[in-house]
Amino acid sequence: MKTDTQLRNDIQAELTWAPDVKSSDIGVIVKDGVVTLTGHLSSYAEKYAVERAAQRVYGVKALAIELTVKLPFDNQRTDADIALAAERALEWNVLVPDGKIHPMVEKGWLSLNGEVEWDYQRNAAEVAVRDLMGVTGVSNLVKVKPRVSPADVEKKIHEALSRQADREARKLSISVDGSHVTLRGTVHSWTERDAVQGAAWATPGVTVVVNDLLVDA
Repeated sequence: MKTDTQLRNDIQAELTWAPDVKSSDIGVIVKDGVVTLTGHLSSYAEKYAVERAAQRVYGVKALAIELTVKLPFDNQRTDADIALAAERALEWNVLVPDGKIHPMVEKGWLSLNGEVEWDYQRNAAEVAVRDLMGVTGVSNLVKVKPRVSPADVEKKIHEALSRQADREARKLSISVDGSHVTLRGTVHSWTERDAVQGAAWATPGVTVVVNDLLVDA
């Protein structure tokens, strides 16, 4: 178990090492493993990088973000400019479906709204706009629209098993609640267990997979 001093030193070292963190004026306060980050940064992209760097350090129990983004004069943009840049960034990203995600900007804070079929599309939209000049924050409000049914999921899982596993799973139960899929039952091997889970994740609209399958060789 690290002491608070050791954890603070490790976080500061990680921030110094991270190539996408440029500011040297970031405060790190640690108490009982809870880390508070303070300071002013010149872009939202760097703020995001600081958060990720702190999260990478082993021993961090919780993270409180008290970082603010203060754009240099040369980096300031109007909300209209940011909205236009965000729209173009989404259009040019091949992982973001056309016309499904709509940006809105207020005082530099960019909100993404809409519905997509896959969680990776939702994440890709945020990545596409996160580093735009003038952005002070991003709220990803895009929803993953469920397009699954128990019958469809079960069919895809058994199709995957026939391709990937040596034998079919037995006593397999698949329950679907909106975009959440829960897998229960018994399989013959870890290979089959992974195949079942992969098939569930590969179904459009699935955002959460709970794998409660047991391996009985």
